Amino acid sequence: MRHGKYPLIVAFLVPPLLLYGVFVLSPYVQAFQISTTDWGGYTADANYVGFDNFTRLFRDDYVWNAIQNNAILLAVVPLVTIALGLFFATMLNMGGRGGKAGVTGVRGTAAYRLVYFFPQVLSVVIIAVVWREVYHPNNGLLNGLLKPLGIDGPTWLGDPRYAFWCVLAVMVWSNVGFYVVLFGAAMQAIPRDIYEAVLLDGASRFVTLVRITIPLLWDTVQVAWIYLAIAALDGFILVQLMTDGGPNHSSDVIGLRMYNTAFASDTRFGYASAIGVVMFFLTLSVAVLALRASKRDRIEYS
Repeated sequence: MRHGKYPLIVAFLVPPLLLYGVFVLSPYVQAFQISTTDWGGYTADANYVGFDNFTRLFRDDYVWNAIQNNAILLAVVPLVTIALGLFFATMLNMGGRGGKAGVTGVRGTAAYRLVYFFPQVLSVVIIAVVWREVYHPNNGLLNGLLKPLGIDGPTWLGDPRYAFWCVLAVMVWSNVGFYVVLFGAAMQAIPRDIYEAVLLDGASRFVTLVRITIPLLWDTVQVAWIYLAIAALDGFILVQLMTDGGPNHSSDVIGLRMYNTAFASDTRFGYASAIGVVMFFLTLSVAVLALRASKRDRIEYS
């Protein structure tokens, strides 16, 4: 500090910024450069091909199939996850009877929060492996529950009609608990006097949720929507471990298509980088559009 505050600031900021530039920004820049070559990944030869990889990408049916699946995830996963998160959080924080204005949580709220949040403690790999066993056609839990009812369950992950939707259901299940806790914490900050006035006016719980709770939690919902949209554009680990994009590419996603192009097929790193560049701009565009579409005036309360 004897030399002034700016040398101290520079001394603390420069090393982390350099590390961030080398290990985060540099790979992005290299990906853009590699996407304009025919590099195979394991050789020194990398011929410049311009935008040929991108031209080929837009004619690739497998890529379009993966993008279509990601679009379905983008439309369904955030909507269902946020809806379930708001519903369960509302039940836990306002589903009870008695107390001030009749607004209390249900009995055992802390235990329910723990149960809902439990999937967040598990790694995505464990979740994928556990649910793959649940969906097992012969000794899986799901078909085991259907058998006493006289229903022969299908080969869930081996049938093109069900595989993608099974993965989608697991993606929702693994994320709901976090947003139950997040929305619940935000609801705790809303003054109970507001609910007292609304309930005395005769509003139902559903009307209270739609007209009061959601507008006051809109900033939190907006953040949740963006995070879930980014997660929906990925889905790589779940899909790879549960179905590996099959059967017949029915559950393929763009992240897995990029990985298989680079490592599992003929090691086309240049083409895989082009897919990564497209994925980068798709994710950036979705985040910006989500921010603009969900933008509204802030509601404040005292």
